[in-house]
Amino acid sequence: MSLQPPSLRPKGGNAPSTKAVILVGGPSRGTRFRPLSMELPKPLFPVAGHPIIEHCFAAISKVPEIKEVFIVGYYDESVFRDFIKDASKDFPHISVKYLREYQALGTAGGLYHFRDVILKGRPERFFVLNADVCCSFPLNEMLKLFEDKDAEAVMLGTRVSNESATNFGCIVSDAHTKRVLHYVEKPESHISNLINCGVYLFSTECIFPAIRSAIKRRTERPRLLSYPSSENLESSYYRGEEDETEKTEVIRLEQDVLSDIADSKQFFVLETKDFWRQIKTAGSAVPANALYLMKAHQSGSEELAPPSANIIPPVYIHPTATVDPTAKLGPNVSIGPRSVIGAGVRVKESIVLEDCEIKHDACVLYTIVGWNSKIGCWARVEGTPTPINSHATSIIKNGVKVQSITILGKECGVGDEVRVQNCVCLPYKELKRDVANEVIM
Repeated sequence: MSLQPPSLRPKGGNAPSTKAVILVGGPSRGTRFRPLSMELPKPLFPVAGHPIIEHCFAAISKVPEIKEVFIVGYYDESVFRDFIKDASKDFPHISVKYLREYQALGTAGGLYHFRDVILKGRPERFFVLNADVCCSFPLNEMLKLFEDKDAEAVMLGTRVSNESATNFGCIVSDAHTKRVLHYVEKPESHISNLINCGVYLFSTECIFPAIRSAIKRRTERPRLLSYPSSENLESSYYRGEEDETEKTEVIRLEQDVLSDIADSKQFFVLETKDFWRQIKTAGSAVPANALYLMKAHQSGSEELAPPSANIIPPVYIHPTATVDPTAKLGPNVSIGPRSVIGAGVRVKESIVLEDCEIKHDACVLYTIVGWNSKIGCWARVEGTPTPINSHATSIIKNGVKVQSITILGKECGVGDEVRVQNCVCLPYKELKRDVANEVIM
């Protein structure tokens, strides 16, 4: 007879207890999402009609075992208060709590800092989702692989082009068993085009000891800390007055923990053939919007506007928005609350946020139109299309790197007949003349 307490491995109808953690980061990291993050934290930015983080919740709610979700980050508690209230209404079977870090602790440091809360009720495993990831989150498939292989950890992987692979964490795996043999974060040379999607399932017995030994290594060899890459500078920067113990708690899953777990025999990768993309820069919200809208269209979502002569699907129009019947929208367009789209307007591959006005015969392509912005009649606001499989949102124009998506910050105005191309425009600016390839400050 087993002496193992029943709460650890329930038998019969009860599935093992599973929780989920969504990592949202904090205000000091959101610089690449400017100018949009100046008004709204990135996880709450609407993509395909819903905050980015809500797409994570929609996926989590499809895993029947999950009853508890933690949002971990270092934004002020008030930032997510309204979202949590709405999420608790929309997903009544899930309890949602926000756990605020006292400083940036890194993706693994935050988990370790709140380990007692996560381990309450003795869950056997938990999902970790990075909020700035756009994908179909095949969590149930990850769970099945985890159980089939009696795994300690499963990560979601996807294939990208060989050229862009070194910008991500690269996975070498056994094609037959799906076991992770080797993991390197942003390698200097090509090792694999299978990359880490930033979605994990960990056994609680594996992950916390792995983070603990990473912290221990960090304390024994603190000098290694001094050479962060420019990419990770913000997350490994400390103010002088922090003591040693706090310093060592900035630990990142990707750089400090995963390669160690890969040395165990029980780390597996589920390769998704579905879409995946990171939402890092403000411009990357446009391809993410397209991917989520296409997914909603394939699944026959009732939220989308019905196709017609002037609606090329997929298009999301908020119920409170007003669209003139002669305006032509789509594909891959989201129109926010209370926005007004005039006669003869053309909108394609764009996000129009709330309370905007686009006057008659204006044209908006590959653009994000910020809150309360106004675009005059016959104006043309456009970015440049990038290949669907490209993970970059910048292009080279006249030898200068510019955003391929045009972004108007909050309350921008574009005059009648003005043309704006490949520009990022900070909030409260009035554009009265043609501009191209500029950041308008």
